[in-house]
Amino acid sequence: KKEEDDFAELQERCQITEQPTPETTAEPDVTTEAEPDAAVKHDVTMLRKRNTDCIAWISIPDTEISYPVMHTPSEPQRYLRLNFDRKYSVSGVPFMDYRCTDESANFVVYGHHMKNGTMFADLRFYTDKTFANKHPDILWETETDSHVFSVYAAATVNKTDSWYGFIDVDTENDFIRQIDSLKSKSLYTTENEPRFGEKLLTLSTCYGSSKDGRLI
Repeated sequence: KKEEDDFAELQERCQITEQPTPETTAEPDVTTEAEPDAAVKHDVTMLRKRNTDCIAWISIPDTEISYPVMHTPSEPQRYLRLNFDRKYSVSGVPFMDYRCTDESANFVVYGHHMKNGTMFADLRFYTDKTFANKHPDILWETETDSHVFSVYAAATVNKTDSWYGFIDVDTENDFIRQIDSLKSKSLYTTENEPRFGEKLLTLSTCYGSSKDGRLI
C-alpha cells in the first residue's frame, strides 16, 4: 500500500494539467525537429531533477500502467528492487534494457507483474486481441517530446527469447526477419505492422507458471 501511495504521489506531482503556450519568435526556427505526436502530460524534467536515472514516463489509458521509466546502463537491474528514491521496494520501477540508447530501433522496458495489479500486471489483458483493439495506444513521454506507440502484437515467450536481442538493426532485411519471427510466435497481430525505420517499443513482464515465462 505504501508503494502504491508513493507512486500516486509521484504521478500527482509531475502531472501537467495545462498545456504550455508556445513561445513566438521573430523568425521561424527552420532547424526544429518534427513535432511530437501526443500532448505532454507529465513533467519528466521535474522527475529528472529528483532522480537523473529517470528517462521517460510511460502510460496506457484506462489501465493501471502509468509510471516513470529508469535507465542505468552501468547497473542494468538497479531498479528491480528499488523505488524512485532509490530505497528498497518489492515493486521496483519499470526500467529500460541497458543496451538501449536514443538511437536504438527497439526500446525494451521491463516491469514486474505484481499480484496487486500494479506495475506491468495489466499487460496480461493484452493476451486478448479485443482488449488490444480497445486499448491500442501507449504514451511515451521524455524531457523533449512525447509519442504514441500503437500495439502491434502480443506474445508469450521465454526470458531467453531472441526478441530480447533485437535492440538495434542494420538493414531492412534484418528488420523484416525480426518482425516475421515475432509474427510466428504471437498470440495475434493487429493492422499496425511496423515499417523499417519506425521506432519499436517492447514491454516485458513475467507471465505463466514458469519462472522463465514472459509476456511481451
